[in-house]
Amino acid sequence: MSQVPAIVIAGPGTNRDRDVQRALELAGAAVRVVLANELVERPALLDEARLAVVAGGFSYADSLGAGRMLALDLVVGLGDGLRRFVEAGRPVIGICNGFQVLTRTRLLPGALGHNAQGRFDCRWVVLDPVPNSVSIWTKGIADPVHCPIAHGEGRYVHPDPESLAAAGQVALRYRSTNPNGSVADIAGVCDQTGVVLGLMPHPENNIVARQHPRAARGGGGEQHLGLRLFENGIRHAKEL
Repeated sequence: MSQVPAIVIAGPGTNRDRDVQRALELAGAAVRVVLANELVERPALLDEARLAVVAGGFSYADSLGAGRMLALDLVVGLGDGLRRFVEAGRPVIGICNGFQVLTRTRLLPGALGHNAQGRFDCRWVVLDPVPNSVSIWTKGIADPVHCPIAHGEGRYVHPDPESLAAAGQVALRYRSTNPNGSVADIAGVCDQTGVVLGLMPHPENNIVARQHPRAARGGGGEQHLGLRLFENGIRHAKEL
């Protein structure tokens, strides 16, 4: 398989669809961007894919809570389709609003609340991959990952973060600063199998070195690209 068939699930208000598409293409995927309602009408599109991304943005303008309406689209419209996708070992990543969707569909533990400071935050952050994580998305990544955040409801909450860490489900922690008050500095979590990952920061917005805000001053660099997460996802999908 030269290129992995991948699907980007979008919805009304998501705005990182094409960014994720480009990241996946650079990593070696043949990508199709699909609206959730189109996917509900044509579930075979999901069956044909080997990797799925729930894109970031503000689906349904975060009406009734961030990610709630898009999660309902997927749960009600697809039924157990997305869960069967995961059970087959096919990798899934939800970014920002996509992370919120995956927690609401119960594919990931915990939930996302309003930022502790009570306002929207947009800045670059540094993430540390957690060495003992079972996540296939962060496997083998030792250097910090640099990428931006852009959210108002990114505070990760969980009643027992120690148990998550012990199970290897904490994939990424904030290193530079905790921008939203997430418990235990958690920036990204995975499911028990490691194939599903959710994170609030946007690795798809640092896939080439020139995107880093300090690129012209010697900052960033290849070793800090978010592209490495997508390369890991593609690598895993090729092995299925």
